[in-house]
Amino acid sequence: MITFPNAKINLGLHITGKRTDGYHEIETCMVPIPLFDALEMIVDKKGGWESTGLFIPGDSKDNLILKAEKLFRKDFQGLPNLKIHLHKNIPMGAGLGGGSADAAFALKLMNNLFDLHLDDFFLEEYAAQLGSDCPFFVENAPKIARGRGEILQPIDVSLQGSYLVLIYLGIHIGTKEAYAGVTPKHPSVKLEEVLADKSRWKEELVNDFEASIFQSHPEIKAIKTQLYESGAYYAAMSGSGSTVFGLFHEKPSNLSWKGEYFVFEKHL
Repeated sequence: MITFPNAKINLGLHITGKRTDGYHEIETCMVPIPLFDALEMIVDKKGGWESTGLFIPGDSKDNLILKAEKLFRKDFQGLPNLKIHLHKNIPMGAGLGGGSADAAFALKLMNNLFDLHLDDFFLEEYAAQLGSDCPFFVENAPKIARGRGEILQPIDVSLQGSYLVLIYLGIHIGTKEAYAGVTPKHPSVKLEEVLADKSRWKEELVNDFEASIFQSHPEIKAIKTQLYESGAYYAAMSGSGSTVFGLFHEKPSNLSWKGEYFVFEKHL
C-alpha cells in the first residue's frame, strides 16, 4: 500500500508559556498543503527500510516512521514484517512538518494494512507519543493547535483559490535557537477572530519566532519582504522556519529566486 504524506504551513504562531516538562505552550493554526512525500509499505518476510529522494540525516532508528512501527508492534503482537520505502520530497527541518506527517501517515497506513480498525482518536494518541505536530496529520484538516501542539480544535479556514509560493532557504533553525529568542506571552487578539478576516492577516497574524530569527538571519526576512512587494495578501515564516510562504490572489509574475533555494508553487 502507498500513501502520500503532505506538508503543512502555520497561519500565526504564538508562544504563550513555558511548561514544567520542558516544552512550550503554543497557539497556532496549521493548514495542510499539497507538497508530498511518498510512503509505501508492503508485507514482506524479510522486512526492511529504505529511503530515496532528499537525504535523511541521522540514524535510521531515530526515524519517526520506524518509531511508529515500533509503537504498534509493542501493542499488537504478531504483526507481519514490513518492507518500508519512503521517497522524501518535503525538506527537513524547514517548519513544514514533513517528518511528523510521515509518522502520522505511517500509523494510518499500518492501521489499514493490518486491519486494526483504530479510530482517529486512538491514532492521535499514538501520534502524540511521536511528536507534537504528529496528531494534526491524522485528520489532516485545518486546526488550531494548543498545548504543545497536540490539543486540536477544528476551524473553518480555507485557502482555496489562493496561489501558494513557498521558499525554503536551506537554513536549519534548531529548536534551541528558535525558542531562545522568544519571550512567552499571550496574544492581545484572539486567533480565531483574526483568521476569520483575511484583511487582518498581514498586520495581526503573527509568528512569534520571526522577530529574533529575522534578526539573526536577515535573508529570511528579505524573502518575506519580497513576497509582499510582489503582491502577497499574506506572507510568513512557517513554524520555526526557515521556510517562508506567500499567499496570493493570483499567480505573481515578478518573482525570481536563487537556484539553490527549494521553491514550491501551487494553485490551491
